[in-house]
Amino acid sequence: MKNLKKVIYRSFAVASACGLFVATSIGAEMPASESILQPEDIFALEYANDPQVSPDGGTIAYVRTSMDIMTDKARKAIWLSDPDGGTHRPLLANRADFTNPRWSPMGDRLAYVSNSEGSNQIYVKWLTTGDTALVSNLSTSPSHVTWSPDGRWLAFLMFVPETMTPLASMPAKPKNADWADPVKQIEALTYRSDGKGFLEQGQQQVFIIPAEGGTPRQLTQGAYQASGRLNWSKDGKRIYFVSHRVADWEYEPQESDIYSVEVASGEITRHTDRIGPDANPTLSPNGRYLAYTGHAARATGYNNSELYLLDLESGAIRKLSGDFDRSIENPQWDSSGTSIWFQYEDRGTHRIGSINLKGKLVESDLRLGGTTLGRPYASGSFDIGTNGVIAFTAGDTRSPADLMTSKRGERPRQLTQLNKDVLAHKTLANVQEITWESSFDGQAIQGWLMTPPGFDAQKRYPLILEIHGGPHAAYGPNFSAEAQLFAAQGYVVLYTNPRGSTSYGDAFANAIHLAYPGNDYDDLMSGVDSVIEQGFVDPEQLFVTGGSGGGVLTAWIVGKTNRFKAAVVAKPVINWISFALTADHALYFSTFWFDGPAWEKTEDYWARSPLSLVGNVSTPTMLLTGESDYRTPMSETEQYYQALKQRKVDTMMIRIPGAPHGIAGRPSRLIAKVNNILAWFERYRPATP
Repeated sequence: MKNLKKVIYRSFAVASACGLFVATSIGAEMPASESILQPEDIFALEYANDPQVSPDGGTIAYVRTSMDIMTDKARKAIWLSDPDGGTHRPLLANRADFTNPRWSPMGDRLAYVSNSEGSNQIYVKWLTTGDTALVSNLSTSPSHVTWSPDGRWLAFLMFVPETMTPLASMPAKPKNADWADPVKQIEALTYRSDGKGFLEQGQQQVFIIPAEGGTPRQLTQGAYQASGRLNWSKDGKRIYFVSHRVADWEYEPQESDIYSVEVASGEITRHTDRIGPDANPTLSPNGRYLAYTGHAARATGYNNSELYLLDLESGAIRKLSGDFDRSIENPQWDSSGTSIWFQYEDRGTHRIGSINLKGKLVESDLRLGGTTLGRPYASGSFDIGTNGVIAFTAGDTRSPADLMTSKRGERPRQLTQLNKDVLAHKTLANVQEITWESSFDGQAIQGWLMTPPGFDAQKRYPLILEIHGGPHAAYGPNFSAEAQLFAAQGYVVLYTNPRGSTSYGDAFANAIHLAYPGNDYDDLMSGVDSVIEQGFVDPEQLFVTGGSGGGVLTAWIVGKTNRFKAAVVAKPVINWISFALTADHALYFSTFWFDGPAWEKTEDYWARSPLSLVGNVSTPTMLLTGESDYRTPMSETEQYYQALKQRKVDTMMIRIPGAPHGIAGRPSRLIAKVNNILAWFERYRPATP
């Protein structure tokens, strides 16, 4: 086993250094290497996120994320811009991270969270003087920092650990003795979480702290989790929050309601009580209405989030979003209190819409995106100011997110060009939208085709089919460093939204309910066929890869067909039976993705497991997973690796030390992921002149 591990890690190290060799064997006229995207360019990319408009609409604060090549981590700073982009300057930027900028009600101060003194704490900066105050001295990280209406207080969420009584006692340890670490005592249903590891037992609670600094006061108590955004009542006497305050809340993973806590007494009031998740409470400017999102409980893998309005005077609740067949997120009132703005996914992109109190919905042309560097997922955020200024983040297929602004009736204005220095002189892949009909039922499927630098339609190219995760997620016309690096090495890249993807309505997303993987396979194969018909893809040079839900489908594909020369299965589910009892949110998956637990529905779980098809696999298949992945645990990858090895199918296991499910979360890991995939594909490419 020791020698095997050395081979695996040696392969990882060698392939990670192989960023340029692939292009030498592609049969196209490739541009000079300095003019195409290189792996090391990942460290130069930046993007804008979390824009916040000042109360007077005259300044926009946003989080500017860049990559630090020395620490191999993202670095977050807070910058300011005026709405026309004439003034653009850093407010908080050094070796620390600065996040969660929030304007005071008068716009004279900015609260934020930073780890500049070693742990995440709340700070307040006075914009008129430039002075900064450390407001908190907290034991755990704060989140969702929110100003009171009078600017005197800050509310926030913070984790509060529970005191565990040990089941068994230990004898006293002799002085200077070196004993083993104590045992971990676990009683919670969810005891570990991807990216966080094993969880300390406890809950998030609502706190307040004076805005000028002082002692925090805990407002909510008990073994109940508070979550999401916080909203103060107009008089500052109550704070609205999301929770599920019943004894067995852990066993109802999709249940939550809107509550409020009285600041003076800590008294809790429940405002919604239907079965289903309610979230994102947003108070109207006059304090009478509470808008929120949610949906009635339904045991399906996907549900549209709808918009509701609660009249706090009468207690009446009504749905505002009617039959709008898209999921509503991030509701925000305009300053007049007559409309609620929100973002929603549509055909692979996030867009902004508004709805008035009578339920009239308007879809705008404003599109968000560009805050996921690796793969082209729909993303982005926005904020609306009191004077109608909307600040939002948007990118395109050629650049990650920049800061944008818009006013009703005016064309959007781009305020930043964060990646012009690194990308303007690069020849990037051209991306075009394509559609085709699925061979299963004729369903229209949307995808995007990337052609490499120097593309010549008269030549034939290798194709990479890249499949998104989720499976309830969406790709779109967004920047993707990973796909651009594939294309830079001479590959045509196809990425698509097969059935099960979001942004096409409830029916399309739930077409795979209790049937995943299934006919999404036909959608993908039909897409490959449609690209081959265009004449510039070599049908003998087809490759496939995907991560998470895309890893499931990649493993399913090689169990159904041998048309691909090689495959890379990243962070997959291979055996639904083992996955449903080892994933970090195991109860959720067995409740909403299957119609019963694994021990009752064993045949269903096995029939949908790629491991059930391993006897058909002949495609050389590499596996790539983070060793600290608790979403699709490493044991899933190991099962498939062992099965392939025992069948003498060419395979390799790439284990990424310390990486969670987001294996490309650090720049070097993104590069290693791409380079290993390309190196594996190159190994099985037919020889070319």
